[in-house]
Amino acid sequence: MANKIQWLGHSTFLIQTSQGKHILIDPWVYQNPACPESAKNLEKIDLMLITHGHFDHCADAEELAQKYNPTIVAIFEIGSYLEQKNVQNVSPMNKGGSQTIHNIQITMTHAFHSSGIGLNQAIVEGGEAAGFVVKLEDGFTFYHAGDTCLFGDMTWIAKLYQPQLAMLPIGDRFTMGPKEAAYAAQLLQTPKVIPMHFGTFPLLTGTTEEFQQALQKISPNTQLIQFQPGEIKEF
Repeated sequence: MANKIQWLGHSTFLIQTSQGKHILIDPWVYQNPACPESAKNLEKIDLMLITHGHFDHCADAEELAQKYNPTIVAIFEIGSYLEQKNVQNVSPMNKGGSQTIHNIQITMTHAFHSSGIGLNQAIVEGGEAAGFVVKLEDGFTFYHAGDTCLFGDMTWIAKLYQPQLAMLPIGDRFTMGPKEAAYAAQLLQTPKVIPMHFGTFPLLTGTTEEFQQALQKISPNTQLIQFQPGEIKEF
């Protein structure tokens, strides 16, 4: 059985591992305008990973947690916030640390971005934005960058964890644009890359066409993997 990745739109992914575990990254499903209705009825969630506190990455965390009862991995402040909302099975961590859940190794990496949680027309503490390197039970390793700009220490992610796949934002304005994401791919040296965080809102102007052109110039050995929202591919 292969590992399967489903893009639910924006930065939300559902990974079904070769051992049958389901991992949801950045739980924005029900309120996500890019997520097809047919993809919103999830079978199960064993693990939920949250990169940061913005609504377009965790707005459905509480509802999904109550429905599926997954183990939730997030930075300490988001974990504390969810526990105050009576969410169970929170397993907090911080940057540089790793933990293993369901034989899946999760390492929290740095990301350059803000992370406040919107609450009652105010912003509450959400810690810092992060990314994740995830090593599945069969050894397949991928990097979800979260929302971030380009940063040079991505070279250390490549050296330490050697991810085989990277999920990189390309939308620009609030994250990397296509050119910066292509340089990120070069630093990460991943054979394959999936673009994310683009096209959901008019302000996100980066496109996959621009990303492909930039990759050809900057990181020509990196294969661009494009998804349609709701589409599933095997890895």
